[in-house]
Amino acid sequence: MSYAYNQQGPYGQQQGYGPSPGAYPPPPGGYPQGGYPQGDYPQPGGYPSAPQPGFQPPPYAADPYAGANQGEAHPFNSNTDAPGYGGYNPEDPEVKGFDFTEQSIRKGFIRKVYSILMVQLVITMGFIALMCYEPKTKDFVQKTPSLFIVALVVMIVAMITLACCGEVRRKAPINYIMLFIFTIAEGFLLGVSSSHYRQDAVLMAVGITAAVCLALTLFAFQTKYDFTMMGGILLVAVIILLVFGIVAIFVQNKIVQLVYASLGALIFSIYLIYDTQLMMGGKHKYSISPEEYVFAALNLYLDIINIFMYILAIIGSSRD
Repeated sequence: MSYAYNQQGPYGQQQGYGPSPGAYPPPPGGYPQGGYPQGDYPQPGGYPSAPQPGFQPPPYAADPYAGANQGEAHPFNSNTDAPGYGGYNPEDPEVKGFDFTEQSIRKGFIRKVYSILMVQLVITMGFIALMCYEPKTKDFVQKTPSLFIVALVVMIVAMITLACCGEVRRKAPINYIMLFIFTIAEGFLLGVSSSHYRQDAVLMAVGITAAVCLALTLFAFQTKYDFTMMGGILLVAVIILLVFGIVAIFVQNKIVQLVYASLGALIFSIYLIYDTQLMMGGKHKYSISPEEYVFAALNLYLDIINIFMYILAIIGSSRD
């Protein structure tokens, strides 16, 4: 809304502050008659320090949308409706369009994440079963290391893309495509790695991993302890595990291998609880946005896969 000062004639009916022509329709009964009171108001130096006797407020100083235009939508005014002035605030939960504490949103998000996770695990187990129980396929992949290298590169690129590019992992169908490519590459890598172990050891590792992951998931849903505040501690633990793994490459000792695999299984078991509670939201301090269903499924999948590989390494080291 804009105001213009009418300077036609001396003080009188045509003088005073009023709305610009065409700013809004006149109120019922027309504009009030008369202008500002006679005297030193307004002065060239500014407004008087105190109201003068007989002072009346400028005509139409009140909200022009009250009265005649009542019931119409109030337009956005950058001067009065800016954030922090009691008007439109883009940070309000209603403006964002969702509230993750809502049970229906949270349950739908959890169902979507576990549906994607189940598909990933089925694809991975298919690769493991194919390369462990099909002799020709097993011999072919073991004698063709270039396939392993290609799958490793594809897996790393897809994982970095999903982890670092928010627009990619939130926008369908590109997020599903990238996740499918990552799952195919990771499943192939796990199949090749599992083919170097005995079949009964792989089956035992699968069974133990399923039991451990189920128990940890139920614990994460039921416990009163909040593991979402342990992100920094888990990051330090993974760095220590990485350094330990580099040392274990050069120290070919069964005890070292068992200790390393046991620490890895323990750390990623805690990570599974941590990522599960991040997905749950609600009473926990930190949570993942409902738009990050692909990222949540990726986290849980990597936790389960790492637990499986470390348990398989423990079984293999104890038998070899």
